Amino acid sequence: MTDIVAIIPARGGSKGIPNKNIIEFCGKPLIAWSIEQCLSSKYISDVWVTSDSQEILDIAERYGAKTINRPDSISGDSASSEDAWIHAINIIQKYRNIDLVFAPQATSPLREIKDINGAIEQMLNGNYDSLLSTVEIEDFFIWRQEEMSEPESINYDYMNRKPRQKIEKRYLENGSFYIFKPKILKDNNNRLGGKISLYKMEKYKMFQIDNDEDIKISSVIMRGFDLDAK
Repeated sequence: MTDIVAIIPARGGSKGIPNKNIIEFCGKPLIAWSIEQCLSSKYISDVWVTSDSQEILDIAERYGAKTINRPDSISGDSASSEDAWIHAINIIQKYRNIDLVFAPQATSPLREIKDINGAIEQMLNGNYDSLLSTVEIEDFFIWRQEEMSEPESINYDYMNRKPRQKIEKRYLENGSFYIFKPKILKDNNNRLGGKISLYKMEKYKMFQIDNDEDIKISSVIMRGFDLDAK
């Protein structure tokens, strides 16, 4: 039987939105949505929250997560999620085996249990080493313009615009969650490596909360698609 744990990094500091991980969102602290979603999965045995904030850890425990105190040395602005995951895995593995880590982003509450279970099944059935959540982007044409220069099309030739049906499929990494084997993470210091799989989610699940506008947009989507009732 595959032993799968969820690990959610949640720093206390945030420059965009103060205490972003625990702001009130659709009736609950933001991080509570990810905790409860993971606890509802039939594949995940435990949910762990790693944080440098005691307030976040207290809220995480209240919603059923186990907690890990994240050292200050890997909690600053320059610290990566990889640092937090490796630290957490090393602590958890002192007591138990871990075959896979399901790593949701606390600021991406727009997901369903079917996404979690479906991604894990895809990971296991395909014998992948890592997986990332994505959304398909259609008619998504990117331009750039450096200061004092002419605009430039990046991912297509505007002089030779193809019909929609002939546009190559592309996928956006939406940051909702990742799945990886602990060895892949430790060997590469990267959440992705080895045999990689893309899990496709609905387009409306592409949003994550980084600023006040994101809160409003995500709240409308959460309630409009009844994600708060699932």
